[in-house]
Amino acid sequence: MIRDRGNIKWTSMMLPEHVKLLRQWKEEERYTVKPEVDDQQLEEFNEIICQAMEDNQLLQFTVHEHEQLILHTGRIHFFDQIQQALRIVDEAGKRKMIPLTRVVKIKLHGD
Repeated sequence: MIRDRGNIKWTSMMLPEHVKLLRQWKEEERYTVKPEVDDQQLEEFNEIICQAMEDNQLLQFTVHEHEQLILHTGRIHFFDQIQQALRIVDEAGKRKMIPLTRVVKIKLHGD
């Protein structure tokens, strides 16, 4: 059986500057550009949010934060119209505020 150690076996032949640049490049690969949300998706979000608030269902929110897509799970506590944000309570009981401008995807938890 071949036991490949990945980058470990190559780092001894590389300059420290090269290793640093490779690590930076790997970190930058995780960054994403925020996808555009069209009007049809906003209508779907509205329907899902209204249904989830009525039935107190658990939702999964995909949010674009710090050039990354982050997944939040929780129940909607209320919608803040002034700040245009959803206030959710996650499974651990922590309250979070999610601005609607950052929401990329909403779906029922378990779908």
